[in-house]
Amino acid sequence: MDVDTVIPAMVVEAGGSAIHIGILSAIMMGGSSFTQLFFAPMVSGVSFKKKFLLGGINTRMISLIALAIVLYNLSDSGSSMALWFIFIFISLFSLSGAFTNISYIDVLGKSVLQEKRKAFFSTRQILGGVIVVSTAFLAKKVLNLYEFPINYSVMFMIGGITLLIASAGFWTIKETVQSGIKAGGVRGFLRTMKSELKNNKKLVYFLGFVNTQGIIVSFIPFVMLYAKDVFHTDSSQTGSFLLFKVLGVVSVSVLVLLFNKKIKYSFLLYANTIISLILVALTFFISDVSYFKFLFLLGGISVSLYMITLNGVLLEISGNENRALYAGFAGAGNIIPFIFPLIAGAIIKDMGFETFFIIFAVMLSFSAFFIYRMKCIR
Repeated sequence: MDVDTVIPAMVVEAGGSAIHIGILSAIMMGGSSFTQLFFAPMVSGVSFKKKFLLGGINTRMISLIALAIVLYNLSDSGSSMALWFIFIFISLFSLSGAFTNISYIDVLGKSVLQEKRKAFFSTRQILGGVIVVSTAFLAKKVLNLYEFPINYSVMFMIGGITLLIASAGFWTIKETVQSGIKAGGVRGFLRTMKSELKNNKKLVYFLGFVNTQGIIVSFIPFVMLYAKDVFHTDSSQTGSFLLFKVLGVVSVSVLVLLFNKKIKYSFLLYANTIISLILVALTFFISDVSYFKFLFLLGGISVSLYMITLNGVLLEISGNENRALYAGFAGAGNIIPFIFPLIAGAIIKDMGFETFFIIFAVMLSFSAFFIYRMKCIR
């Protein structure tokens, strides 16, 4: 489910404003990571974490199907009720993702060799992109064929069923290597985090990177809001935006896969900072709605590079025993990406999109410092 393209468009159609987009973006992008602070202590002490991974995936699948059913039955009840249920089920979808991610990072670290991780993350993005490309054409037809909220109901049902099919591979994974450190609850987790921050400076700069470059993930929802508020785009164009975003994801993932042995994480990190700043600048100066699809193309490239480097660098700075804890650290330290969308909604409402774009670009540029200090070798 493409949360940063489809869901903001749906919220706007349900009567949502910049404030609503900000709150939901905070939950989807930042809050889902921040809640790892509470999940990591529980999960990290368990030797085998596959059951938590599957539990989180199943919860996400159920939340999408439940939202599809609710939206379908609210077709005659107006959009105000729909907005409430969107918040409830998307929050469940996002928070269960935080639970899933901790287990996913641990299982992944034990399953994929260090030298093959860039290739793995690229391949994962490509396969995911291919699936979304194939469904993007369907999404475009669905958005045009039905009225709100039936069109989104059909899309969420398709998303839930697709997630069920995609999760089949995780059921076949066999964990053979034990891993785990007892965190001793949230207080113990925070004490461990403080100790690791003191002893591992790369973790400090990694969290700096997460809190600067990480805000790019929440940018696309506001681009969607900008398109609808200023250029009055409709559901049919949302499908095109989704398609171009996925093309960006797939294209850059293919390039990283082809050249994964020749390029280092530092190059990808710096390149993404530049691409992200170009994206913000183009959004600021764009005056023709026909060019918006290229913004989503760049957005797909930027988000894909961020996810590849985020997971790859996290695996590099952690080991088998503390990997689940480090995934929790990354989530607990995800403060600005959690807060910024909330502030952004207020900035847009009171000062306009132009001020928001300038502030966003300034914050994003600070990531270059943390990338430099991380000194990624691989």
